[in-house]
Amino acid sequence: MSVLTRDEAQNRAQLIDVHRYTIALDLTAGDETFDSRTLIRFGARADADTFVEIKPAELRSVTLDGQPLDPALLDDGRLPLKNLTAGEHELLVDARMRYSRTGEGMHRFTDPTDGETYVYTQLFLDDVQRVFAAFDQPDLKAVFELTVTAPDHWTVLANGVTEHTGGGVWKAAPTPPVSTYLVAVAAGPWHSVRTEHRGLPFGLHCRRSLAPHLEADAEELLEITRACFDRYHEKFEEPYPFDSYDQAFVPEFNAGAMENPGLVTFRDEFVYRSAVTDTERQRRAMVVAHEMAHMWFGDLVTLRWWDDIWLNESFAEYMGYQTLNEVTPASPGGQPPRWRGADTWTDFGVSRKTWGYDADQRPSTHPVAPEHVEDTASALLNFDGISYAKGASALRQLVAWLGEKDFLAGINTHFERYRFGNAGLAEFIGSLASATERDVHAWADAWLRTSGVDTLTASVDAVPGRWTLTLDREGGRPHRVTVGVYDRDLSDGRTLTLRERYETDVPGTAAPEPRPGTRPALVVPNDLDLTYAKIRLDDTSLETALRGLSGVPDALTRAVVWNSLRDMVRDGDLAPSAYLATAAAHLPEETDVALVQGVLAFASGEVADHYLAPDRRPAALATLTDLCRDLIRRTEDGDHPGLRLVAVRHCIDAAARPETIAAWLADGTVPGGPELDPELRWRILARLAVLGAADESAVAEELRRDPSAAGQEGAARCRAALPDPDAKARAWDAMFGSDDLSAYLFTATAQGFWQPEQAELVRPYVARYFKDAVAVAARRGPAIATAAGRWAFPAHAVDAETLKLGEKTLRKADPVPALRRQFTDRLDDLARALRVQEA
Repeated sequence: MSVLTRDEAQNRAQLIDVHRYTIALDLTAGDETFDSRTLIRFGARADADTFVEIKPAELRSVTLDGQPLDPALLDDGRLPLKNLTAGEHELLVDARMRYSRTGEGMHRFTDPTDGETYVYTQLFLDDVQRVFAAFDQPDLKAVFELTVTAPDHWTVLANGVTEHTGGGVWKAAPTPPVSTYLVAVAAGPWHSVRTEHRGLPFGLHCRRSLAPHLEADAEELLEITRACFDRYHEKFEEPYPFDSYDQAFVPEFNAGAMENPGLVTFRDEFVYRSAVTDTERQRRAMVVAHEMAHMWFGDLVTLRWWDDIWLNESFAEYMGYQTLNEVTPASPGGQPPRWRGADTWTDFGVSRKTWGYDADQRPSTHPVAPEHVEDTASALLNFDGISYAKGASALRQLVAWLGEKDFLAGINTHFERYRFGNAGLAEFIGSLASATERDVHAWADAWLRTSGVDTLTASVDAVPGRWTLTLDREGGRPHRVTVGVYDRDLSDGRTLTLRERYETDVPGTAAPEPRPGTRPALVVPNDLDLTYAKIRLDDTSLETALRGLSGVPDALTRAVVWNSLRDMVRDGDLAPSAYLATAAAHLPEETDVALVQGVLAFASGEVADHYLAPDRRPAALATLTDLCRDLIRRTEDGDHPGLRLVAVRHCIDAAARPETIAAWLADGTVPGGPELDPELRWRILARLAVLGAADESAVAEELRRDPSAAGQEGAARCRAALPDPDAKARAWDAMFGSDDLSAYLFTATAQGFWQPEQAELVRPYVARYFKDAVAVAARRGPAIATAAGRWAFPAHAVDAETLKLGEKTLRKADPVPALRRQFTDRLDDLARALRVQEA
């Protein structure tokens, strides 16, 4: 398929204005296709040629200003419009379109629980063309009027309020001017919870089979929605710009959520059917806040071209975490709700910021605001930890430097200047500059136009009565940081107490000033995590941290220190075994669930599985098992259910012998709790499959117990994990020999296939992978390409031969861009793991 280039988009935007789309979709035409009829009213500024995009199963007819065009002119998704004259035009396109099974375009899903079918659109970037004809670029905004014909028992949701006019026909209110990629439809027999807030209809929607779970959390979700909505109206002078606010939890969704104005779509794993931690509830709340921020930044004011995707995502990411931190409604008992039980920036530090750090140290790194995004295929590659986490970190640093008052004043100027229009980096910086005397342009050049991670290295000099901190910077960005200074509590020798916090700039304008007092036990640069940089502690502070990390009083400070240790492991400056020993020493005393989750995820997923040589992995798993058992024993009183749940999950994943977890599965509970819900049952069965203690009959029996969509994924994961040559062959053929798997089932199968314990069994597939992944990615498109590169990559095979095979594939096989990016990243991770093992 062709991709739209930046030059083509700029030329077309200079030629035409698009006024209105009138779209009629018929979803009653069968299981494979639907009908799409689109009338586009647009104006041409001069006599010229242009084109419109559509990717149909069948292009039935096209008329321009009442004159028929030959459908055979359609070439690679583009229909040429020749000899346009200056003035107003009407283009009518009638087509039959294909449903998607990969979450791109109009996705169709049949729920295995009850047989009900649901469809929804995901039109991001250039998938509009899979649903209706469009001048598909973000700076050609227009009004959209949609009519949808659906089965009689379905409800249709769209960007505006929908009305059932009879005969299965639903009409949506016209939108304000929005970009093509933001149009949304979701149709099916939804279970809905509706309310009203500030005169606007609010709604929550999910599959009928998830109705009890949505009902259980509906008030929590609505409380979050109302609180964020009100807080944004305190921050933003521009009122919410659309006529309703629906949140639909949809099946097999590739992203976390999508900011369609008036109809935000979320992956329906956010409708929890199994136990989750309060931190996971907080993450869901952050996604709600993130997507709502997009209503202003992304939907009201939209990027002009995809090089400014960071303007959408970085802003929403920053606002999501910051706003959630600011809304703290109390429950009737006076306590904050479960979704707002801790500082959101702690979770950001250990779960999101590390995503940015990792992406920024790979060959595929790019500036937050890249200057050379030549086409839509390239743009798709920039949806990564840099555009989200690094960009949000940069904005947090900007607020620390600029001040929140001036930052919000600039933002509100931006909304006023470009409402229902488009704007890029230059306009954004111009709006900020109008609110401050600081040199925002220079700040943007340093922070947004450069790539890579700075490193701040601390050294401490002390003489009797005073001490001096020097921060050396490797990199070129200015940093405003808070330094935390801690003393050891002499009463117990383990607890650390805060002596002081002070702000400093790096580089400073003068030599650092000595500070009074004895040499501190621990000095933490970036103590409040306000900047984006790797931190290296001085030698004394590092020793204190390794021995006394659990004694640091603030969770956010502990997150900064844990991230420093993580970076040291990745850079070969701290032995992986030392990280594991530190985790074993301090996590049993940790109270912050986000920290426990983040540290255990790195300890198991990277240290044990990749950074330690295979012969050292059993000892690492034993350490993790003992650590989790310590946490389980500590939480027997029931006061810390989140910590206990995290410990149980990781105890299952690290099990080297099947007896204990098999007994849990047979009893339906962990002694002392929790009882096993579907997620824990499938997790145990997957581990038993890896260990050879479960077979196909056990998988089939569990699937009879849980035939849901999540159960189908659990079964696919377990079957692929069975240590049996025939099971591996079937799984491989399902992924690479057939196009039947949805993106979710492909991912589940891939997650089960490669297991470190089965390295010899799957060794012949390592070489096959690179050829087969290239073929399936070319055949099935970006969503499967990404899944094949991310989840099906043989990451367990940390050896020079795998690296050599991958590098050869990159040089000679010409993988599609989405797979090339994944290969580049995974191979760099593999090379790093090799270096760490060798160190």
